[in-house]
Amino acid sequence: MRIITEPKNQLNAVFWDFDGVLMNSNEVRDQGFMHVLKEFPKEQVDQLMDFHHMNGGLSRYVKFRYFFEEIRKESISDEKIVKWAIKFSSIMREFLVNENLLILETLEFVKKNYKSIPMHIVSGSDQEELRYLCKEMKIDSYFKSIHGSPKPKTKWVRKLLKQYNYNSESCVLIGDSKNDYEAAINNQMEFMGYNNKEIETLSTIEFKLI
Repeated sequence: MRIITEPKNQLNAVFWDFDGVLMNSNEVRDQGFMHVLKEFPKEQVDQLMDFHHMNGGLSRYVKFRYFFEEIRKESISDEKIVKWAIKFSSIMREFLVNENLLILETLEFVKKNYKSIPMHIVSGSDQEELRYLCKEMKIDSYFKSIHGSPKPKTKWVRKLLKQYNYNSESCVLIGDSKNDYEAAINNQMEFMGYNNKEIETLSTIEFKLI
């Protein structure tokens, strides 16, 4: 594992996951899925929640499609997937605008270093919802860009590396899921696991956040 003591002198950019890394929002999102799908059998919703927990970095679009096509064995159009995602987002906008859910350790690192290290959010959560939440909680100005679904995280990272001409080997993605790790490795960049003991063991780099 590569250990660095002065991130601002050794990193081109930091890519952040959002849920569970910048905000303690995972439990709220759990409740959101269960509320939106409350009309369906509990055992089916439980199967979705298992998939959701195992794939924290995947978008809700993928998860709703998995629920209908893989669990319920029903075909579903892209338009209907979007409608389910909108229902979910309306709940998230209501309950996640809460500064008490922000994770102080990571956010303090962002505030301390954003002027010297470009910061990007790359999340599996809905892009417009993310931008809304960050603006409402007045943290959007710390990030050079904020991106989310429906475009997959791996593709966003690849696009940003090219757009800003970053050296991928001098960038790090900080996340709490296997999907975050895969997005980093697929783009030949460093990965630091956070807030998940199992994922932390996959880290390729380590530095103190404060």
